[in-house]
Formats: sequence, C-alpha cells, structure tokens
Amino acid sequence: MKAISLFCSAGIGDLALRASGFDVLLASELRENRAQIFKHNYPDTDMIVGDIWTLQKEIVQRTKARLSGGTLDLLFATPPCQGMSKNGKGRLLRSIREGKKSKFDPRNRLIIPLMKIAQSLQPSVLMLENVPEMESTVILDAEEQPISVLDYMAKELGSNYTGAWKVIEFADFGVPQRRKRLITIFTRHPQIKKGLENNTFFPKETHSGNKNKGLLPWVTVRDAIADVPKLDSRTKETSTCTRIPFHNVSVMKPKHYFWVSHTPPESKAFNNQCINPDCLFDQNTIHGSSKDKHGINKANTSTPIFCERCHALLPRPSVEENGVIRLMKGYTSAYSRMSWDLPANTLTTNFTYACSDTNLHPEQHRVLSLYEALILHTIIDFSYEWERSDQKKVPNALIKTCIGESIPPRGLLVLFRRVFQMLQNAKT
Repeated sequence: MKAISLFCSAGIGDLALRASGFDVLLASELRENRAQIFKHNYPDTDMIVGDIWTLQKEIVQRTKARLSGGTLDLLFATPPCQGMSKNGKGRLLRSIREGKKSKFDPRNRLIIPLMKIAQSLQPSVLMLENVPEMESTVILDAEEQPISVLDYMAKELGSNYTGAWKVIEFADFGVPQRRKRLITIFTRHPQIKKGLENNTFFPKETHSGNKNKGLLPWVTVRDAIADVPKLDSRTKETSTCTRIPFHNVSVMKPKHYFWVSHTPPESKAFNNQCINPDCLFDQNTIHGSSKDKHGINKANTSTPIFCERCHALLPRPSVEENGVIRLMKGYTSAYSRMSWDLPANTLTTNFTYACSDTNLHPEQHRVLSLYEALILHTIIDFSYEWERSDQKKVPNALIKTCIGESIPPRGLLVLFRRVFQMLQNAKT
C-alpha cells in the first residue's frame, strides 16, 4: 500500500502509518529541523522541505514518479491547527456576511494547496487529523468567498468522493492520554464509501472511562508511569536519572518549588492551605473562575493569598509588585497535579511547564520528564530515534515541541489498520 504524508513534522504520526503496512513514499514538512528528524527515521521516504503553497507541483510530480503509474492508496495530512476557530460555523458565516468579522488566520487556507494536490493525485483515501474545532472553521476560498473547511474539501474533491468525519477520543483506544481529534475521511474507494455511508467505517472504541460500558478501562497515568524512577525538581542531583535517557526535569526556582511541594494529590497550588504550624487552617477560599458580562470565563481575582484566619502567606502562586504580594494571574489549571487514575491530560507543547495547564506529576514535586511523555504519548511503543540525518544534535526543547504538536501513534494505528484492511480486501 502506497501513502504520502503532508505536514508531517518529525514523523510521529507516521509511525502508525508505517506500522500498519503502508509504504510512505513521500513526505512534506515546512521546518527543516523537523524534517531532519523525519529523514533519519524514514531514510527511504522522499522528503520535501518548505512551503506547500510553492511546492505543491513538486509534491505531485515526485509522488507520481515514485508511483510509476500506480495508484496512491492514502494521502495523510495534518495541517496546522493553531488558527482553528472555537466558534460555531453558522455564527462565523453570519458575522462575516454582516461585516463584523474580517480577520482570517492564513494557516487555515493551507487546505487550498492540499486539495490541489489531492485533485492531481486522486488518492483512494484522503485522511486528515486535526483539532475538533476544524469542523467549525471558516476560510476564504480561492475566490475570496467564506466557506467552511469541510464544505470546501467536499466541493473541491467533487462527487467522485464521499466524506465523513468524527471526533475521536484517543483514550478510548488504549492511549494513556485524553486527546480529542477530528478525523476526516474522503474516499473514492467503493468499499470504504459504503462503510462511511452506513456508519460502519470508524472503529469501535475498545476502552472507556465508564465501567458500565463493558469495555476495557482507560489506561491511566498510574498504569503507564507508576514504576518510573522518582525525580524531584529541587536540586540538579535529584532531578536527573542518569541511567534512563530523557528522564530528567528542570530544577524549579525556590518559590515555585515551595508552591508545588505543598500541593496535595488531585489538587492545584492555587488551592493550597495554611502551612503555619500554629494555625493549619484548611478552609481558605479555593480558586475558581467566573464569566464576565461578555460571557468570557476568567479566573477570580479575589482568591486569598493570605490565610483567612492567621494572615500568614499561603503557598499559592503569587507575585510581588512594589512591595505588594498578589495572586498570580493565569489559568486556574496552572500548577495542577495530574490524576493517577485517569489518562493524562493532553500533552501540549508546554507540558514541561508547571505554570501551563495540568502538568504536575500526580505526587512528585515536578513536571513530567520527556521519557514519561514518550510513554504517555505511546512513541515508546515504536522504533524511533531522536536524531537528525545531518548528525546535528536534537535539543530537548525541540523534542518537547514535536511531542506536543503530534498525535499518539497507538491511536492512529487503529485507524490506519482499518484503512489498510479495507484496501487490501478489495485488492485480493
């Protein structure tokens, strides 16, 4: 089975593509540093580095050359998601027509050259992976007219293709991480068309957080990393495990460690209680958020930073300005601990920062190490090396970013195997 991969980054999703049986003929990536890692791990794949707007013809020509007159079975694409909208499609279109919204993120229009490539190559299956917000994202088409991304794809591919899409929770397929993504399929393959039309194409969930469903339980953080050697971010010596590559964390500043070290399991530093041994009052008002008059959810600013009984400073995130200590502004989920008995929260590109979302270890005083992220992201299930084809060093910061901007391959493997099986059945 022949495939190509566009917007491939470092090729983490392509681990599942390769493992399911596809031969990845060609890949395209904008950034050289990601492409170098990809080339090291996929030396037989033809890599094209640069802007897809200017390279679309080259992608088509080189793919056709690799196919040697054969059919492209799968075109897999993961276009950037940073510009996708959380607003409803109808609301966006209405605002545009009323002249109230004119700003569009240009990254969303990368779907235009992608469709030109698909039109030229006519793959049996086109699969896209993106954030759920893609379903409601609106772009300006080639004629500068507003249209939803999915409607645009259907229009450009034409009646020869049938399309369907579904939001997939990857924890429901055995990934120890909750990560919802929109999987979009367009196909001209008769058997897969039939599966999309009668709603039998997408695989059934194998795991669930609901014990009453009769499925396997979610794979939890405890299942995945409970046996990993302990670390502590207080000192350089305690923050590194020399015998396990990538199992290390940054040393925290003393005040940050102070907040984190007093944060109990299943809690957040913003809710820490009094540690004055003569008081130990544990009913101080906890942190939260509320909606303002515009309906925007904002963190409360009235959450106490001093004990409401003894007035001692609470071990809560705070800053000092002109001699005045106040609560730190930010998301209420900052400096929050993961739960042992749930899959991890989505690993973003900021998963190594305690101040970003729910990134603290369930009980140790630190964030996740890169090694633990490789486990929770299921990269460790596959053969993959953090090396470049030009032999330059891959910094930890780039590894973190590549993990955060990719999809756990264990979940994608279920989908790719489904496509492979249906294509294979037709050929045999």
